Amino acid sequence: MIYELRIYRCVPGRLPALLNRFQSATLRIWGKHGIRQAGFWTTMIGESNNDLTYLIAWDSLAEREQKWTAFLSDPEWIAARNDSEKDGPIVANVTNSILQPTAFSSVR
Repeated sequence: MIYELRIYRCVPGRLPALLNRFQSATLRIWGKHGIRQAGFWTTMIGESNNDLTYLIAWDSLAEREQKWTAFLSDPEWIAARNDSEKDGPIVANVTNSILQPTAFSSVR
């Protein structure tokens, strides 16, 4: 098992729109593609309270490549993303890392 850590830094004032997009569309579309989330967080104290941080669980890099590519090209996702950005961009930038648990990690 590997995990993908993604951090979305939102345009100021647009975090509610991003949260709404995940709650109302993205997670349902992920389910259709078999993408498994391992948790979502907003920043309470830290560098920016405009961040959404989340983890996705993958069995392998090959699974990630296949499922993420299918998700990104899904017409339902493209429509949901475009609709959520009709009032302007939501995300200023995204960082992501692929993480491998250590032998002593409580998360496997």
